[in-house]
Amino acid sequence: MAKEANQKLKIIYLMKILLEKTDEEHSITMNDMIAFLEAYGIKAERKSLYNDIECLRQYGMDIIGRKRNRTYYYSVGNREFELAELKLLVDSVQAAKFITAKKSNELIKKIEGLASKYEASLLHRQVYVSGRVKTMNESIYYNVDRIHAAIGANSKITFQYFQWNVEKKMELRKGGAWYEASPWALSWDDENYYLIAFDSQENKIKHFRVDKMLRIKTMEEKREGKECFREFDMAVYAGKMFGMFGGEEQWVKLECENSLAGVMVDRFGKDVRLMKKDEGHFVVNVKVAVSRQFLSWVMALGEGAKIIGPESVIEQMNGEIDRLVRQYRNAGKFEPALD
Repeated sequence: MAKEANQKLKIIYLMKILLEKTDEEHSITMNDMIAFLEAYGIKAERKSLYNDIECLRQYGMDIIGRKRNRTYYYSVGNREFELAELKLLVDSVQAAKFITAKKSNELIKKIEGLASKYEASLLHRQVYVSGRVKTMNESIYYNVDRIHAAIGANSKITFQYFQWNVEKKMELRKGGAWYEASPWALSWDDENYYLIAFDSQENKIKHFRVDKMLRIKTMEEKREGKECFREFDMAVYAGKMFGMFGGEEQWVKLECENSLAGVMVDRFGKDVRLMKKDEGHFVVNVKVAVSRQFLSWVMALGEGAKIIGPESVIEQMNGEIDRLVRQYRNAGKFEPALD
């Protein structure tokens, strides 16, 4: 009975063998297939394997047979994912701060399963998860799933929110109070995952770091904020935020050297208007959430960029400059110790 059951699985194991042990650079012979199947407790004849290979081709597998020195060599050609695509997936998993190191390694192992053992070894050489900055909240993987489920069910969610204290321990914000929000979208920005939601108490759109959310529960109440999200554009919203820090949204005018044109296009998109001021400068008007992070971004551009309006934002920049001067004027000076 066991032998009969194994025979019924022969074509499945043959597919597994071809996917794992062959690719465009590596192939196997009919004798190899018979030996590999034998290792799984399955006896096979050459004639039946020819039929199985044809069935797998009809199923959609790109099985290539090439004759060399009177022997046919078989391999899988086109796959669902090319090696270059798998490398991109591995890079994305590695770079994602919102995925823990443990979960990153698990996901990469699964991605390797989509390639031959030879290509998998090339993917493994790219793995540098150890030492990268990664979230320590193991539940984020399931947080994303719960949020998607709530969005699909058109339901509100409730959750607790935490921050790290100086002992590097989770500390619940607002004394452990439960937050309520209407989830509408998820965004990956600044290497972190964010929930974009509507807060009905404050009547505005907010965002939350998903890796800092705990004990997410779906509520029976239906989502609110439909009108706010009717014409919501995630790209526009993310473009206004710097490091996803909030602030009052304002139109800000910047004067920049021509060399910074690419910086402005990269940050605000190809639709941003660059208005010529003179031969060496242009002016750009952008809507942003004015925060310290935005002001710091402008400072980092050096002498090549400056805010020229509105006056209230210029005053904020001057205030930030004065703060930095006060903070660092005597930062490197130490009083000598007294005997």
